[in-house]
This record gives sequence, C-alpha cells and structure tokens, in this order.
Amino acid sequence: MLQQRILLIAPDGQVGWELLRCSQSLGQVFVAGRKYHGTNQTYIDLSDADSIRKVISEVKPNIILNAAAYTAVDKAEQEEELALKINGIAPGILAEEAKKLDALLVHYSTDYVFDGTGEMPYKEDDPVNPVSAYGRTKLAGEQNIQASNCKHFIFRTSWVYGTRGKNFLLTVQRLAKERDELRIVADQMGAPTWCRMIAGTTVNVLAQLRSPLCKADINELSGIYHMTNGGQTNWYEFAKAIVAEEEKQPMVYPITTAEYQTPAKRPAYSVLSNEKLINTFDIRLPDWDKTLQLCMHSRYV
Repeated sequence: MLQQRILLIAPDGQVGWELLRCSQSLGQVFVAGRKYHGTNQTYIDLSDADSIRKVISEVKPNIILNAAAYTAVDKAEQEEELALKINGIAPGILAEEAKKLDALLVHYSTDYVFDGTGEMPYKEDDPVNPVSAYGRTKLAGEQNIQASNCKHFIFRTSWVYGTRGKNFLLTVQRLAKERDELRIVADQMGAPTWCRMIAGTTVNVLAQLRSPLCKADINELSGIYHMTNGGQTNWYEFAKAIVAEEEKQPMVYPITTAEYQTPAKRPAYSVLSNEKLINTFDIRLPDWDKTLQLCMHSRYV
C-alpha cells in the first residue's frame, strides 16, 4: 500500500495543532500555514486563490486536512468579506483542486449554521439558517465543497476549546485569577468539544477508510457529519465546571443573552446530533464534562 501524502492546512490552530501530532500514522504529512517554514512546510494565504492552488499543485496530496478558519465571531460582523474568503471561498478552491487530484478533502464547520430555534439536537439534514456573518461564511464553505463533487468529509463541531490559542476554557481560567465574580450567559445551549477529540476522531475515521476491512465506497460516505462531545450544557455551567478545578474559585453567576450584548447573534440552542457519525463509523465521543476533566488534567498540552 503506497504511503499517502497528507496536506495539513493551518497546523498552528487548535484543531490543526492536534492533527499535526496524531496524523503522522496516516502517511507523509506536509503542512501549510502562515507561520510554518522548513522541511515539508510551506506558506499559504487562504485569502489568495493563487496561493492555495500553488500549494496544492506542489504537494499533490491524497488527503487535504483543512483546519483553517476565520473564527472571530464578533469581528466577522465587520469583516464578513475577509471571513468569506477564508471560510467560504477558500474551501471551495480546495475542493476544486481535490477533485482534480481525486483527493479527499476534510473540512471543519460549525453549529452556527443553525439559527438555534430548535429544541432537539440538530441532524445533518435539518434546515440551516445562520444568524451571524460567521455562520453565513461557514455555510458558504460547506456549500462550495458540496458543489465541487469532490470526495469530502465536512465535520460540524461546536464550542471548541483546548489548552492553546483563544477559547472559552482559557478565558475563564484567566478571569478566575483576576476577578472575584464571573457573570456568564446561561440561556445558550451547546456541547463543549475538546479539539484533541476532534483531531483524534478525524484520524480514526481516516484510518478506518484505509483498513482492508472497510468495504464502503468513499464517494458514498462523503458528506456532512456532526462531531461533538456528548451531552449538552450552557456557558454558565461550563464555566462553573472550569472554575471548580481552579486554585482560586470566584463566584459564578448566571445572566441572560440580553444582559451580555455582542455584535454577532448566537444560536440559543445549537446541540448537534452525532448519530450519523456513530452509525457510520461506530465512533461515540465521551460526554463534555468527562472530556473537560481529561483536558484540564492532561500533562500533554
């Protein structure tokens, strides 16, 4: 079996950093980002179509792992054009190039493609209706990939956190050291998901496809899958669980979305159903609270 050539885009992000460390078993990994240079590393500007095509033509990957995204949800309200280039247009170009090479594109999307008016976990084929610029640009990326007819997995996830970068976990940990009281939104429901779980599950899926026991046609498996930790909670309960593990434990009080105004509107309910992932690949991610414990007590950061 020939060794696969894997192109990992954005290895310095939360999911990308984890993918870089667990994807080596799948083949020869090449990385492309704005900060990486050296052996098997190259520069890419996802707002520039020529830059994207140049990297793909040079690497000629069998698998493209696109861990890049414009994730500044509030800032996207003022920079929707830039967010669209990275979240919407760039994935479409990657998909077009993947189609030419008969390569597999793995892309990550978000619960924010839904409007949050539901009351049951969203399934992959439920109607989408993003209520923010970020959600609209991520939906555009999904649609452009699907329109290309390339082999693809679009993994929608939610409330991503980890021990690196910028995320809710690190923000709460910092504020816990600085303040005696925290006021956290309690009327938005979702599923916090550790970036390491996303990366590990992605590699699990790709390893299954390479297995001699796998008889499924990748073209038939292509599509959107939800990939989050199990269970559901709100930001207030999430914050309380984080603070409970801190040396200094400020009081945490619940507030409403109306009391914490942000430029971008958030879905009130954006829990995703993982049944398709479970039924197709027999992968069930642990519940969010157990995973948070693993993350916060992990020595490997």
